[in-house]
Amino acid sequence: ERPVTRRRGARVIVVAGDEVLLQTDTDPGLPGSRFWQTPGGGIDPGEQPIPALHREVFEETGWKIAVRRQLGAFRRFTYMPEYDLWAEKLCTVYLARPVRRHGPPSETGHTAVWLPVTDALTRLGNAGDRAMLARYLG
Repeated sequence: ERPVTRRRGARVIVVAGDEVLLQTDTDPGLPGSRFWQTPGGGIDPGEQPIPALHREVFEETGWKIAVRRQLGAFRRFTYMPEYDLWAEKLCTVYLARPVRRHGPPSETGHTAVWLPVTDALTRLGNAGDRAMLARYLG
């Protein structure tokens, strides 16, 4: 049995018109492939969710955002190769609008992409992201 580490996280659905901002990075399980997800990530010890969200979105997409409201939360279990651990991710998801792009993502391997919302639903790589985007769409 593997030990599982609980990690709190914040994710965001950033919408502008009928498009949503996603980020892709290399899928650690499939070298050369891409993994599509909403921007966001782990909340560091002592960090609050909204500042963590702003930090993660900027690192992964290069965008500054304005958070509107909380949409919901989901939980998923995954292996995190960058930390060599199995994690139970507890993700709070927010809705936001874009404010300004400051440049490319500062995290290597990440790419920010605007997609039509319907395309985003089919590309998102985890069920939690898909459920939250579907919830936003009503």
